Amino acid sequence: MGKVVSIAEAVASVPNGVHVALSGFAIARSAMAFAHEVIRQGIKGLTVSQCVAAMDADILVGGGAVERIVYGGGSRGRFGQHHCINRGIESGTLIAEEYSSLSMAFRYLAGSLGLPFIPIRSLRGSDILQRLQETTPSEVSTVDDPFTGDDWLVLKPLVPDVAVIQVQVADSEGNAVIFGARWENEEQAKASKRVMIITERLVDTETIRRSPEQVVIPGFRVSHVVHLPFAAHPTAVYHAYDYDAEHIRKYAEASKTPEGCQKYLDKYVYGVEDHWGYLELIGGVKHLNDLTADPDLGY
Repeated sequence: MGKVVSIAEAVASVPNGVHVALSGFAIARSAMAFAHEVIRQGIKGLTVSQCVAAMDADILVGGGAVERIVYGGGSRGRFGQHHCINRGIESGTLIAEEYSSLSMAFRYLAGSLGLPFIPIRSLRGSDILQRLQETTPSEVSTVDDPFTGDDWLVLKPLVPDVAVIQVQVADSEGNAVIFGARWENEEQAKASKRVMIITERLVDTETIRRSPEQVVIPGFRVSHVVHLPFAAHPTAVYHAYDYDAEHIRKYAEASKTPEGCQKYLDKYVYGVEDHWGYLELIGGVKHLNDLTADPDLGY
């Protein structure tokens, strides 16, 4: 059926040590089922990039899958900081390149356009730039404008090995629709060597063709399509389901310490066979039905 595979098969295509771009933003459209499966399969040494760090990145760090993170800061909003990411940075077990959100979007844009670098003004005079120049000087530089002679700060493009994009609707070829905020996901997909789509709904291609203007990611960029309802739980997917506040609080409390994080992983990741077992464990159909989005409001 086209490119449709299970989440386990899709994750098995991700080698150790590659660069993975994630679509999530704080507690929205995070690729949580993907993150759980990466941890279950014992994949290590990943570089993870994300414009604003989301819950998927944090649990991947907590599960020991990430060696390096390239991001524009981030948190769980009202649910607090990403404890696993922060702890990894503080302990020296996680290499971090921290940019502004805008400069991350610029780096993906440069990658999507095939540019060797991209000029930017906004980092000038910032502590962020000073830290980057001290820790990762190969990622930032300056060039002379050939027209004016002005000195311009430039950034190296981001070209992930694979982008993992959580979407609402896709067909079996990977033509994908994103409702609501898209953030930098379109640029991520265009910049990456290949794309993995995780979709809440799988529809036929004829349905997609009725509204071609809604397609954000075309199928020719996509290597794998995973049809997996509630794959972003406990984060939200606009027009599908709201975030699970109770479970996010549970994770936030557990992730404050390495021991608490391990207990959470033992129960909700290692303690179940797959995503379906996880959904049963967190309350099954009855609980998930309570999270289903209002068709008019979208959340």
